[in-house]
Amino acid sequence: MIFVYIFAGLIATLLIISAILPKVFNVEKTIIINKPVADIMSRVGDLNYYSQWNPWQQSDATAKSTITGTANQPGHKYAWVGKKVGVGSLTLLNSDHKHIHFDLEFLKPWKSKAKDNWLFEPWGDGSETKITWQNSGQLPWPIASLMGPMITKNLNHQFEQGLNNLKKMCEG
Repeated sequence: MIFVYIFAGLIATLLIISAILPKVFNVEKTIIINKPVADIMSRVGDLNYYSQWNPWQQSDATAKSTITGTANQPGHKYAWVGKKVGVGSLTLLNSDHKHIHFDLEFLKPWKSKAKDNWLFEPWGDGSETKITWQNSGQLPWPIASLMGPMITKNLNHQFEQGLNNLKKMCEG
């Protein structure tokens, strides 16, 4: 009987901790790439290049992807299904001369949505670009809230790696 009380107390404690933890996440990383803004924006906005630089997509060699819509246009979409990466999609919402905005949706392992935003600024003499990649969204309660710090740490690492991969691809 004591085991039941201890187990119930542990579950209650985890739920209380989850309720206190942040319900949202925000990750933002920046890099300078030695190419003009238009060159880099055309690569980020063309999801045919996505799996070539995005480390998260590269982490699951068995994942299947589908790309629809016109590159660099609203509605352009990259959808995936995989054992490691789950099920989800990235859809271009809109862009202007220095921004690209995407909707990121996960269906498995749990449902969640995030905003994936990009800022491209001329740098130096204009032959370089400062890129800021920002992602924010909700952490579904209770499991994702408990995993929030780990999720944020992993995203920070993936964003750094992804921007470095993008730099190599664009400058290569």
